[in-house]
Amino acid sequence: MNFTNRLLPRLFLLLTVMMTVSALSWAALFVYAEQAPRARNFAQVLTSIVNLTRAALVAAAPERRGDLLLDLGQQEGVRIYAAEKNEAAVGEPDDSFLRDVLGNLRNSLGPDTKLTTEHYGNSGVFVLVDIEGDHYWIGLPRGRFDRSRSLQWLGWGVLGALVALLTAAAFVSRLTRPLKRLVAAARMVGEGRYPEPLPKDGPEELSAVATAFNQMTADLDRLDQDRALILAGISHDLRTPLTRLRMGIEMTTSDEATRDGMVADVEEMDRTIGQFLDFARSNETMAHQSENLRALLEEIAEQYRRRGIELGLDLADVGRISVNRATLRRAVGNLLDNATRYAGNGRQSGTIDLALYDDTESVTIEVRDRGPGIPMQETDRLLRPFTRLDDARSNPGGAGLGLAIVDRIARQHSGRVELAPRDGGGLVARIILPRR
Repeated sequence: MNFTNRLLPRLFLLLTVMMTVSALSWAALFVYAEQAPRARNFAQVLTSIVNLTRAALVAAAPERRGDLLLDLGQQEGVRIYAAEKNEAAVGEPDDSFLRDVLGNLRNSLGPDTKLTTEHYGNSGVFVLVDIEGDHYWIGLPRGRFDRSRSLQWLGWGVLGALVALLTAAAFVSRLTRPLKRLVAAARMVGEGRYPEPLPKDGPEELSAVATAFNQMTADLDRLDQDRALILAGISHDLRTPLTRLRMGIEMTTSDEATRDGMVADVEEMDRTIGQFLDFARSNETMAHQSENLRALLEEIAEQYRRRGIELGLDLADVGRISVNRATLRRAVGNLLDNATRYAGNGRQSGTIDLALYDDTESVTIEVRDRGPGIPMQETDRLLRPFTRLDDARSNPGGAGLGLAIVDRIARQHSGRVELAPRDGGGLVARIILPRR
């Protein structure tokens, strides 16, 4: 699954990019607006200290300079170290702030001023000065210009951005939750089931969508119920006169061949009416329970053997899955009835196989025959109600509901039906059910 095509990841990614750009811009502005003035102020302070210290040392008697240096170090926090002859300064620091400080100091004290940021393990900013032939390093320790508070504020800013990002994620998740419910409900409708009405919470636009969807599903449900009621009513009403008609035909004095033909026509009409009733009942919601599919298919195969129809069995042990036993029996029976009706139409022997196998995600029931088969371009159309072929695979006496009933039952199990050519001739009909 490509998550970049989903609304929630896209919205979250957009918010993340926007907040990242905003945070980086804020950090750059922070460095530009805070670092440069602070470096300039620190350089001004250090320049004043150097100038005042130099003036104090020059004005003081030589014997008093040692005490003065001690007082400056203890009371003012100024660091003063005697410089050794030909002592070299440390190179330019890596810290951009310290480079700014040194640049401001050279602007104030002169470009030839010797500066360093470390003196024998002591970190800070130091200026080399000449006091009547004596050389001293005068400076301030690193603690006087440490950026801990600035970095602390920067850290709080990053934390605030993370909190905002998590809040945005929660907001986006809440915004897309109704859409996820809508998708799940639409899938149920596609499977021939009708979900509970969707809640009308969330933004006004999503609430309007939920209201329209609830109205649509209610209308579809009522339409299906009315259609099923009409089919069931008509089929039931037709069966009574058909029964009387058959009894009358059997009592007629017509010759036996004519009488048998008329009875066969009545039986075909009765089977067609049975298909109408099955199609009407296939829309009913029925409870599912855990079933052993292999045992169920063995029972169905035994019923066909008692009718003189031998089936080749290839049934794997797929365990138990949740199905409705009655409707699944009806679906498998429809496929087997189709196979027995068309398998002996002369292309090859009328071999019919019933198979069961599975993988990690689904279970497949397969019925294979050696009949004329179905053109690939017609497979989807034949799963629609009242659809028949116009060739040898078509049943002129049927209503075109057998495969439609199988398809509806499969969708009620969140599955699907597939029709495909069989190697060597014939048809393979599959009912694919998900493991749940």
